[in-house]
Amino acid sequence: QVQVEESGGGLVQAGDSVMLSCAYSGRSSDYYAIGWYRQAPGKEREGVSCISFIDGTTYYADFAKGRFTISRDNAEKKVSLQMNVMRPDDTAHYYCATKCTGENYYRVESGYAEVWGQGTPVTVSS
Repeated sequence: QVQVEESGGGLVQAGDSVMLSCAYSGRSSDYYAIGWYRQAPGKEREGVSCISFIDGTTYYADFAKGRFTISRDNAEKKVSLQMNVMRPDDTAHYYCATKCTGENYYRVESGYAEVWGQGTPVTVSS
């Protein structure tokens, strides 16, 4: 069964680092990618980063490049998002999902279920 669940996040100060984890269940072959998304209060949800399970390609939104790193641990069945030099405008609810779309990247494969986690809040204080 395809399921994802986020962990990590919380309250951090500007300039700090935080790591989010997305645990996935079932077979890796049931996933073509896992992506991170975020939604800030009053704003639309946006893609943050994504990693392909097919070829390992990683994708980042412009605001994430150079600060965020996505990685996958096959043994632990998790995808992590390391976020550095956090800014107040990074404050948002962060979600992982079994899809890979963002403002400057779009990778969709047919035949895979789209599943979302419940999300985890990240608050960055100035």
